[in-house]
Amino acid sequence: MVKGSNAKIRIRSLFKVFGPNAAAMTERVAAGMSKEELLERHGHVLALKNIDLDIPDRQVQVIMGLSGSGKSTLVRHVNRLIEPTSGEVLIDGDDVLAMSPGQLREFRRFGVSMVFQRFALLPHRTVAENVAYGLRIQGIDRNDEADRTRRWIERVGLAGYEDYYTNKLSGGMQQRVGLARALATDADILLMDEAFSALDPLIRGDMRVLLRELQRELEKTVLFVTHDLEEAIEIGDRIAILRDGETIQNGDPQEIVLHPADDYIAEFTRKIDRGRVLRVGTVMEAVRPGLEGPPVCPADTLLSDALPIVMTAPNEEVAVVDEQGNIVGAMSTVRMMVALGGGRHLGRD
Repeated sequence: MVKGSNAKIRIRSLFKVFGPNAAAMTERVAAGMSKEELLERHGHVLALKNIDLDIPDRQVQVIMGLSGSGKSTLVRHVNRLIEPTSGEVLIDGDDVLAMSPGQLREFRRFGVSMVFQRFALLPHRTVAENVAYGLRIQGIDRNDEADRTRRWIERVGLAGYEDYYTNKLSGGMQQRVGLARALATDADILLMDEAFSALDPLIRGDMRVLLRELQRELEKTVLFVTHDLEEAIEIGDRIAILRDGETIQNGDPQEIVLHPADDYIAEFTRKIDRGRVLRVGTVMEAVRPGLEGPPVCPADTLLSDALPIVMTAPNEEVAVVDEQGNIVGAMSTVRMMVALGGGRHLGRD
């Protein structure tokens, strides 16, 4: 869990039970009743169980899990599209659940934007009108609205399509409209609920690249929901994995791959290309006397990129250096092969 002042969103002891007697059923869940028993004996559905999660400011937090894990339900608590049974959702220290109707409207207008799986566009309006929709709700000056709309249409690669109706566009183009609409409002928080899952694999890859580019430029706080670990690793600074409404593990992609919390998560990571996830600094060995460059390998180098450097070095071993050029470790071909082959407990010796 991320601690300290850099947490933009703090979720505390969050429960969500669907049913007519949810509060009483939450007490039973807290006392140990399982999701299955709650449904079979009482006809209530447990969606979220005691979620505690700190989401860093200006990073991408992925919420991942299979269907029914509670991931979409969790994200919809951030803008109160779903009301919790109990718990807290704090944004910059302010409790979203304590907001008045007026405060909540302002928060949704200016503080948070959302991109949906099925685009949620207005088919009777043009691309430009869809992108401008949130700006119109904010009540900004019409000239500013036009400038921002045009800029974001260009930024997502849709210049020339301003006057097209969205139902005439491909799925990938429609999702670019949805992304432009969300970003145009300049909200600090961007919620993306399975935003790319309806797209074909090639377009989905393009959208991941676009999102990473935009995030480097804009530094938003992004909650990205997916059921795909490869997508989670490619996009996320941190990944929270849910199962049956509970957080099983939360960490950066390398932690998830190297140290899965249980067999459930290990199965997710089994087919991942570790060379495109793990970095040299994560699996390097301790510095040994006499080891120096050249060649050297930066600690943040992906293993797949480091492999030719190491294999062509004398004795197939190189010094690992930090951003200042200081030697901080060593990497050998043997060490790299172990990491790529599935060594789950590598670290500094």
